[in-house]
Amino acid sequence: MTSTTTNPDISYALRTQVGAVCIALITAGAFVSVPLPGSPVPIVLQNMFVIITGLVMTPLWALVATGTYLLLGALGLPVFAGATGGFAHFAGPTGGFLLSYLPAAAITSWMIRVGRGTGASPHDASMARKILALLAGFSLVHLIGLPWLAMILEMPLSRAFWIGTAPFIPGDLLKAGAVIVLLRSLPSSLWRSWT
Repeated sequence: MTSTTTNPDISYALRTQVGAVCIALITAGAFVSVPLPGSPVPIVLQNMFVIITGLVMTPLWALVATGTYLLLGALGLPVFAGATGGFAHFAGPTGGFLLSYLPAAAITSWMIRVGRGTGASPHDASMARKILALLAGFSLVHLIGLPWLAMILEMPLSRAFWIGTAPFIPGDLLKAGAVIVLLRSLPSSLWRSWT
């Protein structure tokens, strides 16, 4: 059997398929949308799948996958929270959170691989590296989404923090823990065909 590291066509095909699966998972995560009283930002699982996309794909492929997801939503397909779509979402309160998915996936991917080569498997990364990559990814979502939320709603950043970030910190920590468990439970051979 030809190795994917020596056959770029197979590698490309596998990465395209994995990217499609990641887009489907991000979309499915958006369908799990729970409104939060007093906040225009719903509780969703899509940010967790964005971070997973960063873990399983190289930075470039993570950008392609998340960028494709955002493009599908911008074109009107119902892939955003609550099975909605349309370019208007990017101008709304959650627009910054959506746009943050691009750098969040890329930085997660880069941090899990920095100094180890783009083919490094996230499965083999140290626990400290995994935790740092996950925290960086989830934090970047808020670092970009929060100022956007404050600007759109014309409120102080401190107020935006209490309605757009603080309520989501426990959930993000739980999601990060779930991703760690997932990484530990899947065999390393599963990662190597596309990383």
